[in-house]
Amino acid sequence: MLIVIAGGHGKIALLLTELLDERGDHVRSLIRNPEHRDDVVAAGAEPVLCDLEEEGVDRVAAAIEGAEAVVFAAGAGPGSGAERKDSMDYAGAVKLMRAAAELEIDRFVMVSAISADSDHEGEEVYDVYVRAKGRADDELAASGLAHTIVRPGRLNDEPGTGRVSVTPPGEGEYGEIPRADVAAVLAAVLGGSSTVGKTFDVVSGATPIERAVSSI
Repeated sequence: MLIVIAGGHGKIALLLTELLDERGDHVRSLIRNPEHRDDVVAAGAEPVLCDLEEEGVDRVAAAIEGAEAVVFAAGAGPGSGAERKDSMDYAGAVKLMRAAAELEIDRFVMVSAISADSDHEGEEVYDVYVRAKGRADDELAASGLAHTIVRPGRLNDEPGTGRVSVTPPGEGEYGEIPRADVAAVLAAVLGGSSTVGKTFDVVSGATPIERAVSSI
């Protein structure tokens, strides 16, 4: 299976790449910094330069052509301003959706955030981020693509536990989760069809990841 990961040099993306490569999937990672090529290759992916903020839909479509699934794991990142939260976390995601739809790549997995809310108020950078993620989620849910929206809690770099708590949006407790466990959840989502059309929150918990994902 050819899977394209947008934001391929991110921490979750690199961990996901390793998991997918280990199970025999082919991974193509979209990156915007050529200096990140070696890290992406070392994780097991084919790097492709494609800046979702700068490129048009046609160029993005060319970068993902042939994929059977697309993962949006990109983001403006810590320290970026409100403008980039909107241009990357929202507009970049929408551009990838449109490219996927143009190529009839049906499977689309979104790495969102437990706080995402398109109706969130406020104009601080965090407020804009929350709103941008929520708007992107809403756009994906209405896109007609076979989507899954994964909303992790506060991320940390602790070792993965292999166990999580999965709940419908807003129905569970807010908590943390290692990036390694988020990557494992994404790999499980991509490994089957039980989560198509679903949106869920995920934090650290007691349920093995495969069981948690299959129960959604």
